[in-house]
Order: sequence, then structure tokens, then C-alpha cells
Amino acid sequence: MVTVTEDKILNGEKRSETGTSASRRFRKQGQIPAVIYGKNDPVHITINSAEFNSKIKHVSESGLLTIKLGRSKHAVLIKDFQDNPLKREIYHIDFFEVTQGEKLHMTVPVILQNAGTAPGVRLGGMLEQIMHEVEIECLPKDIPEHIYCDVSSLNLNESIPVGGLVVSQGIKLISDLDQTVVTITSHKEEVPEGEGEEEEVVVLTEKKAGESGE
Repeated sequence: MVTVTEDKILNGEKRSETGTSASRRFRKQGQIPAVIYGKNDPVHITINSAEFNSKIKHVSESGLLTIKLGRSKHAVLIKDFQDNPLKREIYHIDFFEVTQGEKLHMTVPVILQNAGTAPGVRLGGMLEQIMHEVEIECLPKDIPEHIYCDVSSLNLNESIPVGGLVVSQGIKLISDLDQTVVTITSHKEEVPEGEGEEEEVVVLTEKKAGESGE
């Protein structure tokens, strides 16, 4: 069964009006125009902007939500959205309705843990995160909002591949297991120009009497 915490439940209303002018009018009324896609016909709805912003602190494609439309409930993921970063305002959202019991392929963020305590960092190494998200397969009920990567034991010139990530039961990593997620490399000391080159040695010999110079 798909379960969602209360703070991930949003109330929506069906709408019959579509188009740019209608969407603009909805936004002025404090509503976000949205569409729920899935196996059935798309459902055009509006979501209260204030409720969305208070419950969804970070828009993520891997966060499972429930949208209530009257007596019906729809378990959805955010498929796409349009926003204005300067105004911090979301203009439109496309939701994808998941089906209970069907596995999904999706990407989820990778978050590093204990970066400051990694032995390689404490020795002066440079920590570099190569992959910021990985592809997984799982049931809707098992969707994680992110996957943690613990680097507390990572030393100089060591790395953690996708296969080294620890995931919960029911989650399968689809990304190449040999791909590097994070690594710690040694800083290369730059040699100033001219240093390290052999100096030309000039040997001056004292001329003996009777020798003529050219």
C-alpha cells in the first residue's frame, strides 16, 4: 500500500479552463495550475500556492505526494514544473500518477555525509562529488527522497562507486555500479616556472701563458 505522511498531502480542485489567460488568472487567485498524467486521461487541476509552499520546502522529482480531489486520492510524483526563480514562484506543475504494485525507474539525489571527518580531507585532500544523482528502480512505497553516501572512512586517492552506496531493501541501483560517485584526491603542488630545470654550468678556465685567444 502506498503511504504518505500528512505533510505530503495536498488538496486540489479540478478545473475546466485551460490556456495562458486562465492560468494567469488562477495564479492571481493564489492557485497553481497543474495537470495529473498517468494511464488515464490527463486531469487538469489547481493547487493552493500557499499550501504547496508550506508543505513542499524543496521541489523534488523523487518525493511521493498525495493529491486529494474531493473523495479521490492520487499518489503522484512531480514530473516537471515551471517557475520564476527570482520571484520564487511556481507557475505550473506536471504530476505523474503512480500505480500501486508497479516498479518505477527514476533518478534520486545523492547527499554526502560526514565530509568534514573524512581522513583524506583531514590530510589536506580535495573531496569531489562526481555524481549528484543516481538512477534506481523500486515500488512507489519505497521511493527515497535521496540516498546518503557516507564518506567518513574515505582516505586520500580513494573513491566510492555507485555499487558502494547503501540503499534500503526494495531499491535497486540501475546506474553503472562502477561509476565513481565521490573521490578524494591529493593536491598537486605547482612547480614555479624555471624550477626543476637543470641550470647551465659555465666553467671558466685560466689561460696558460703562450696560449692565444681567438
